[in-house]
Amino acid sequence: MAMAVVDSMVFLFLLPVALFFNLAASQSTGYTNHTVGGSAGWFFNIKTQKASADYSAWAAKQTFNLGDTLVFNTNTNQTVIQTYNATTYKNCTADYASDDDTFQYQGGSNEFGKAMTITVSLTLEGQQYYFSDADDGSQCLNGMAFEIKVGHGIGLPPSLNQPPPPPYVEPPSTVEDAESPPITVVTSSPNGCVRSSAGLFFAVSVLVMLALHLV
Repeated sequence: MAMAVVDSMVFLFLLPVALFFNLAASQSTGYTNHTVGGSAGWFFNIKTQKASADYSAWAAKQTFNLGDTLVFNTNTNQTVIQTYNATTYKNCTADYASDDDTFQYQGGSNEFGKAMTITVSLTLEGQQYYFSDADDGSQCLNGMAFEIKVGHGIGLPPSLNQPPPPPYVEPPSTVEDAESPPITVVTSSPNGCVRSSAGLFFAVSVLVMLALHLV
């Protein structure tokens, strides 16, 4: 009886410890999908000139690491601009931004107001910025923007860490191949040689007969 009580106490002591380490392990080995703005999504009300969420406050509550994904539930009335340039972010426009530090994500639709989801993988550590430059930047100026700091975490997953294979380039032709004349292949009948030999024998026979006749 005493042994059973001791075993129960040990079990009750070890259970929360095991749960703690299990939770810590699961958190340290996975990547997080961050839905921007939560259930409010990534939208802007043109009538009220307000964003559907306080995106700066939302971002401040999140922890971002390499390999995580930003999920923008939005529509074609908004844009998603990602930049590593603080000046571009403050100006709320990508018109004069460099292609090396600013990217615009498309939803694949030209229809006005069509729902779409845009996903952005976090592949670089450090500070980065997101905004919508729709309506000549007025959406960004009215709250459609936020900044984040990406930590290392557990690093990039293999799918994002491997560089893409180089594009295939057809090897140039050699000088010998370029200057060599084309080779013409002539085919003949299998019995061609037999016919030619028979004709030559007949001609020689006629000449011999003529010579004997003249003698």
